[in-house]
Amino acid sequence: MKKRFFCVGVVGVILSLVLSGCSSNPKEETAAKTEGDIVNIYCWNTEFKGIYEAYAADLAESHGVEVNFVIITNDYSAYQTNLDEALAEQKEAIDDDKVDIFLIEADYASKYIQSDYAMDVIRDVGLTQEDMADQYQYTKDIVSEDGIIKGVTWQATPGLFAYRRSIAKEVLGTDDPVKVQEKLKNWDSFDQVAQQMSNAGYKMLSGYDDSFRTFSNNMSAPWVVNNKIRIDDSMLRWVTQTKTYTDNNYNNKTSLWSTGWSADQGPEGKVFGFFYSTWGINFTLMGNSLADSNAQAKAGNGIYGDYAVCEGPQPYYWGGTWICAANGSDNIPFIKDLMYRLTCDAQTMKQITLDTQDYTNNQSAMEEIANSDYGSDFLGGQNHIALFAESAKKIDMSNVSEYDSGLNEKFQNAMHEYFEGNQDYDTALNHFYSMALEMYPELSR
Repeated sequence: MKKRFFCVGVVGVILSLVLSGCSSNPKEETAAKTEGDIVNIYCWNTEFKGIYEAYAADLAESHGVEVNFVIITNDYSAYQTNLDEALAEQKEAIDDDKVDIFLIEADYASKYIQSDYAMDVIRDVGLTQEDMADQYQYTKDIVSEDGIIKGVTWQATPGLFAYRRSIAKEVLGTDDPVKVQEKLKNWDSFDQVAQQMSNAGYKMLSGYDDSFRTFSNNMSAPWVVNNKIRIDDSMLRWVTQTKTYTDNNYNNKTSLWSTGWSADQGPEGKVFGFFYSTWGINFTLMGNSLADSNAQAKAGNGIYGDYAVCEGPQPYYWGGTWICAANGSDNIPFIKDLMYRLTCDAQTMKQITLDTQDYTNNQSAMEEIANSDYGSDFLGGQNHIALFAESAKKIDMSNVSEYDSGLNEKFQNAMHEYFEGNQDYDTALNHFYSMALEMYPELSR
């Protein structure tokens, strides 16, 4: 159990301090009353731990707390399962075992935002609208319910199309991002380039899932309307395109995150490009591009420097991680300062981008870098922040629903069977509905 210190209310300040052991510093006295000893942070990998340690670790000392990261893999929904169990036991748990902060992803954000598990970051935690004024609006919309904001993020995750410069020069005659974008400005143009790539011995994309997010983020309405599953025309276009690419050998028939998919991004890969959001370029694509992952990431190591980015056929976003304050936490002062430091402070946001090449959630800081002489060595000197800044303005959150994570996954899984020729389209579609209704029995087709 946590140790609690309370000043005894007796006449005479000196006697009160002697009896209670409280500090005579009013700020320290308040902290002793309201701040717990241990801050438990639930997340699914070490990314946030690294951000915290690099940019906010000093807060633990200033608040007199120990920060404990509870990291649970996201495989097979293990993270959500364990988090849900911990949150359900929140009221009965001893203070040191309570969840204080938990992280969520865009695909299942609404599940937690619509619950009582996440606290109002303004009313309960203490951030202000002014504090968050420079955050991208979509990053607030995705974690809002009836105008109440229940999470904050240090990331904004607009997406781009990352392509191989050397392949672009060979097949398209240029690697200039502006000229390449003109050739990929819409899906018809994109498909034409896919045929050109095939004729030259290259694949346009690696596998079935590469363009999925671009299509799913541009649906005209959510997956579920009035408890009925609807398949948007945008999703049907993804199915048609992917089946065509598979049958015509425009892709390598890989699946997202597979060994083959990762290898296609490396020195031996023959794939023209990949749809990636901000985190994907610096955390995933860069690593996969190296011939020696243990050596320094620089030109000469694999195909480091051979990628560039353009907007691609449609604007989209992919992913993002939000910080939520768990209802029942006794570490609100620490949580407030952490949220402010990592999601509201412009200088911190700017430094994270300069250090990691990630795109952070502060419009002023990102515009400053976008309009500077900043350039990424990995992208051949290109200022990709300028492109992300434009893409971020076009993100549309009107099609988000609490069913996105499950239905996206089930639809992809079912259509893989169709792409591989194991099932016809109608059979694969019925399989999707069967899996979807088993997961969400309250819905209908």
